[in-house]
Amino acid sequence: MSSQCPDTDSVDSPPATANWTSVSKHVFNSYLEANNALLAAMGLTSSSGEPAPSQSEPATTTESVPEVAFGDETWIVERSTDEYESLGVGDYVRFSKPIADADVTAFAQVSGDTNRLHLESAFAEDTQFGGRIAHGTLVAGTISAALARFPGVTVYLSQDLEFTGPVRIGETVTAECEIIEALGSDRYRLHTRVFSEDDEPVIDGEAVVIINESPDA
Repeated sequence: MSSQCPDTDSVDSPPATANWTSVSKHVFNSYLEANNALLAAMGLTSSSGEPAPSQSEPATTTESVPEVAFGDETWIVERSTDEYESLGVGDYVRFSKPIADADVTAFAQVSGDTNRLHLESAFAEDTQFGGRIAHGTLVAGTISAALARFPGVTVYLSQDLEFTGPVRIGETVTAECEIIEALGSDRYRLHTRVFSEDDEPVIDGEAVVIINESPDA
């Protein structure tokens, strides 16, 4: 989004990754509007999973989990447990999806963030990024998508984010949310990260959420 992007007027600027961290640290305590915008950009098809790397024998999904309304065949979900009753420190969810051109265009429309860096190739090629990149908040929305796939009903209380790298159009990203502290009253503090398809961190931060038992449990 516009406020997180470095000065894009100079073609001779240092590489994007060199300046990104110092200019793109943001705190999002009112974060749900952007997440709703992300959901508006998504399609309505069934989801499928892939075998995940072995780590404490996590549960993997081949269909949309009960906590969400729908999925997509290009989305991959891995979570450490399917049981709300066993949820605790160390449990995690990983959610992967491609950031398609259609996602970026739809997000620009529903959010109003029509920064040319995200939408116009000719303009973006003359910036320090050398091409279009996805909105930072669109990419961060995959954190919300991962949180929604914990067993139970997840409600955001706060989220802080640091953007550490750009995401190219068409790149697949993976959001990882791990419970690092149980705060009581069904509240949890989580380490939240997003990785590029090269396994490089592009977003780092922490969230506080409430995870209640599902009403149809």
